[in-house]
Amino acid sequence: MEALPGWAGEVAAVALAAILAITLHEAAHGYAAKWLGDDTAARLGRLSLNPLRHVDPVGTVLVPALLLVSQLLTIGSVQAMFGWAKPVPVDIWRLRDPRWGMVLVAAAGPAINFALAWGFGLAAHGVEAGAESLPAWGMEWLLRFIAMSMLVNVILACFNLLPIPPLDGGRILVGVLPAPAARAVAGLERAGLLLVLGVLFVLPLLLDGFDPLGWFVREVALPVLRLMFTLSGHGTPA
Repeated sequence: MEALPGWAGEVAAVALAAILAITLHEAAHGYAAKWLGDDTAARLGRLSLNPLRHVDPVGTVLVPALLLVSQLLTIGSVQAMFGWAKPVPVDIWRLRDPRWGMVLVAAAGPAINFALAWGFGLAAHGVEAGAESLPAWGMEWLLRFIAMSMLVNVILACFNLLPIPPLDGGRILVGVLPAPAARAVAGLERAGLLLVLGVLFVLPLLLDGFDPLGWFVREVALPVLRLMFTLSGHGTPA
């Protein structure tokens, strides 16, 4: 078997990393909800590890594809990735404890992404230990896939923890705030995602030098990524 061309290998590594991260994120919400009393996702066929059941045409296909192509054409590699899946349905009133149950369901998605980032960091040791049994290109691709998996999982977890509904962080915030404040935050549910997308993608087109996504990656995601490298025994990268 020959090595994939550079661009094809990059696309394969990023696509596989994103599919695993997004699929397991959504599945974690569904499994947590079922464990806490709500079987809505299971009844609707969404309690699944099949990525196709979680695809959102815009968030899972269009936005990541645009980011992927633009980075390959400009800098020749992928340094950041962003996207989302079709949310797993959860009926809060079927949870045994609706308020705290929803907090745990919302937290399950980012938690599995952080766990995956750490797990891939540990897996890198095994790949490096077996380097002699792999062709050079295979070793290079596996390490690139692991690095992209750590990056994608960290970005996905950190983004979803932003305290804006319907993101997971917003739903966690609604669950821990006093009732009046919780109702006010919950009122952002319908407009929250549009607000985030507007700030991340529309305003940068209108305001020269305004780059919130770049700031988020540099100041939030990369410090967490460095922590994951440290926790998985790779030291602290520069």
